Amino acid sequence: MKRLIILIYLLFGLSLAAQEKVYYANIEGDIDLGLAPYIRRVVNEAETNFASAIIFRINTFGGRVDAATQIKDAILNSKIRTIAFIDKRAISAGALIALSCEKIVMVPGASMGASTVVDQTGQKQSEKYQSYMRSEMRATAEKNGRRTDIAQGMVDETIIIPDIKDDSTKLVTLTSEEAFKYQMADTVLASIEQVKEFFNLQNADIITLDSNWAEDFVRFVNNPIISSLLIMLGLIGLYTEIKTPGWGLAGTVGVVCLAIFFGTGYILELASIIEILLFIVGVILIVVEIFVIPGFGIFGILGIIFMVGGLFLGLLADFDIIDWSMISLAIIQLGVTFLFTFIVVFFLLKYLPKTDMWNKLILKAQVISKSGYGTKLAFEHLVGVQGVAFTDLRPSGTAIINGSRVDVVTEGDFIKNGTDIIVKSVEGSKVVVDIRK
Repeated sequence: MKRLIILIYLLFGLSLAAQEKVYYANIEGDIDLGLAPYIRRVVNEAETNFASAIIFRINTFGGRVDAATQIKDAILNSKIRTIAFIDKRAISAGALIALSCEKIVMVPGASMGASTVVDQTGQKQSEKYQSYMRSEMRATAEKNGRRTDIAQGMVDETIIIPDIKDDSTKLVTLTSEEAFKYQMADTVLASIEQVKEFFNLQNADIITLDSNWAEDFVRFVNNPIISSLLIMLGLIGLYTEIKTPGWGLAGTVGVVCLAIFFGTGYILELASIIEILLFIVGVILIVVEIFVIPGFGIFGILGIIFMVGGLFLGLLADFDIIDWSMISLAIIQLGVTFLFTFIVVFFLLKYLPKTDMWNKLILKAQVISKSGYGTKLAFEHLVGVQGVAFTDLRPSGTAIINGSRVDVVTEGDFIKNGTDIIVKSVEGSKVVVDIRK
């Protein structure tokens, strides 16, 4: 019986050894917020499948501090061993990610450091940013038993480290051999196979996890150009839908674009439910102003403020490290987006009614005159004729002109039913009216 139990234990142990796994993930290119969901997925899947370790291959010049912080947190919270394999370089935000791993391996000729925070033009950011980054580097190095003075020296050139530098003009950037010498790296190896052997993982299966289509899509949408385009299409779609009766393609496209913008922002921790609710409330207030309360007043003003506020906050990231440079970038992006939105809306209103595509959407067949409606493109004689708004014009509706009901449209203004009007112009089948003065 004892022999049977021993045999079962041996077979079970061999089975576990055969199933030993090591997960492998790539951290390269710009460090952006779209990379964080991928790293979290790698860590979660490795933990779920009881992997022996995760090897993160790092080759980056850095990127966003908030993105690096999210990635660092995901790695530090991992319940299994994490290994940074620095292939060529871990600069700036990449150094913080490397320090978050329990073990660090560098290939010959690699480098790590130069983590001072700069803006998109390469200019050094304010002391608030530098202080935040110093504390992140110091705490992360301390957590994994690395030298905190060197970690801070990668951010702040004024920190003197006697055995590395003797002046206050240079940031710390270590080569592979220097990092090993000063205990910032555990070894210098040239390949993944050597890494596996060094950490006694030579029998483990390597499971490579690449980013999936959803994570790639989130990274794509997070690009400032794409996010600005989504905002523009969303606003144009909503404007078009408000100005036309019923619900159509423009409104659907607008809602989808805004849902993608706020949805990806929520995933990337840029937008919270507060920003989303602010925008939705803003849209509701503007709709109430247009369709319920004639004119333009407090509801319309509050609606615009809420909508702009929701979009603006949706472009900002970590409020703990926010400063004027981040705010100014969001203002510029939103301002440029609004400018292009106004330009597109202007050209749509000016030229779209004159295009063949628009004319194909207009009913040209004559309706029986007993119905009281006129749809034949022969309204030129109505220019200058006075009438009365039969329905509310929002901006389209029906008016009584020369005793007949005619489909009309204003130039964007709301006109209440019963108001005296005058036909200003006729463009094909579109009869444009204004309040009679």
